[in-house]
Amino acid sequence: MHHGYEEPVYLISVVAKVLTIHPQTLRQYEREGLVSPSRTDGKMRLYSQRDIDKIKMIQRLTRDLGVNLAGVDIIMQLKDKIDEYESLIESLRLEVNGLTKKSTQTKNPLVKHKNSYEIILFGE
Repeated sequence: MHHGYEEPVYLISVVAKVLTIHPQTLRQYEREGLVSPSRTDGKMRLYSQRDIDKIKMIQRLTRDLGVNLAGVDIIMQLKDKIDEYESLIESLRLEVNGLTKKSTQTKNPLVKHKNSYEIILFGE
């Protein structure tokens, strides 16, 4: 049986066993807002593979690098921002490539290359 990356299928007991982590620690991560497992109708936590990967990252930061949970939260927020920016950059790159192709077909280059350099002089 193959589950999607985002699909919540793993019970807290399974995640705790697989990652050798106490269920109480997983509950703390949730309280701190570091992971947000889904809930069944019976209010049981269900973790996705994405959640498990996040928990592995938290473990690496806390166990291996000595980062506290407040630091982990900041690092994860920055990582999310970087991922967002990388995705935006990629879509802009594709858009520019598309526009560049169109403009070269019409012999009107979109980006004009200049070989001028700015010289910045610092006060002595």
